Amino acid sequence: MEYRKIRDEGDDKETGIEDVESLREKSVLLSGAVLDNRLASVGETKTDSHRAKAKWKLKSVVTLALTILTSSQAILIVWSKRAGKYEYSVTTANFLVETLKCAISLVALARIWKKEGVTEDNRLSTTLDEVIVYPIPAALYLVKNLLQYYIFAYVDAPGYQILKNLNIISTGVLYRIILKKRLSEIQWAAFILLTAGCTTAQLNSNSDRVLQTPFQGWVMAIVMALLSGFAGVYTEAIIKKRPSRNINVQNFWLYIFGMGFNAIAILVQDFDAVMNKGFLHGYSPITVLMIFNHALSGIAVSMVMKYADNIVKVYSTSVAMLLTAVVSVYLFGFHLSLAFFLGTTVVSVAIYLHSAGKMQR
Repeated sequence: MEYRKIRDEGDDKETGIEDVESLREKSVLLSGAVLDNRLASVGETKTDSHRAKAKWKLKSVVTLALTILTSSQAILIVWSKRAGKYEYSVTTANFLVETLKCAISLVALARIWKKEGVTEDNRLSTTLDEVIVYPIPAALYLVKNLLQYYIFAYVDAPGYQILKNLNIISTGVLYRIILKKRLSEIQWAAFILLTAGCTTAQLNSNSDRVLQTPFQGWVMAIVMALLSGFAGVYTEAIIKKRPSRNINVQNFWLYIFGMGFNAIAILVQDFDAVMNKGFLHGYSPITVLMIFNHALSGIAVSMVMKYADNIVKVYSTSVAMLLTAVVSVYLFGFHLSLAFFLGTTVVSVAIYLHSAGKMQR
């Protein structure tokens, strides 16, 4: 009896020791799990932090690129003139812009084909029904892009940078008419402010004329705004008709037709000059820079939509207006008046309100 009692007590002690060891093992495992979770959490936090930094850097680069490209666009066109005239053929310059954009689209597609292979959505081969819609926006862009060279006979670079924002109004109204999209009250208010800002920036206190830009300049600016707005809305309708289609394929066909229409423009307008003086006659380094600027501007806008947001575009446009004015002071002797500064401020606020109204819609 005593032996069995002692043996039972020994078993109880061993069981107690095993329980303690088991508790220790569980405690160690639990501590390890908590430590692993903490390390994983720290790792995820560091990864998120790196991603946020990389995204911020990319957004900053895109914003800076768009601002520089937008502000230098008008400056380079004016700077490419000699004694108030274009020594080169503007139709050939426009043709090269479309060719460069087409080449950039092909390079982007080649990278996609290498990474994903050729699919139904990214192949270049297409049907007549799909491609027949592209000549309309291509023709509209042709007229608009040619007009932007001739408008500088009536406006300066800063004035052009202000007036081209009128395409926001035309785009908004055409959205309502063609795509049946409702505009918010904020957006309508932004249109009124934008018109007031453009007019204020053109006030001229040093002349008998009330506005710096003559009537012909305003007509050309309004026509350009309508063409740009209609072409933009029509192109968006084409893209959304088949949203799965790769954007580079759609751009490629748009630019192909753009090249075709510009080739016709060369034959009609500058055939003799090209035949007698050469295709690149009158070109200078500034002209080449201008061509690259025009081609890359469209790519930069696409990158903003993909990697940043619409607010970035608003800030870039606002800064570009002021930057164009400041650079024009040194290059072309532009007079930075109080009316221009106030008008630019009002236009910037109007663009911001339009963007805010679009997000609230």
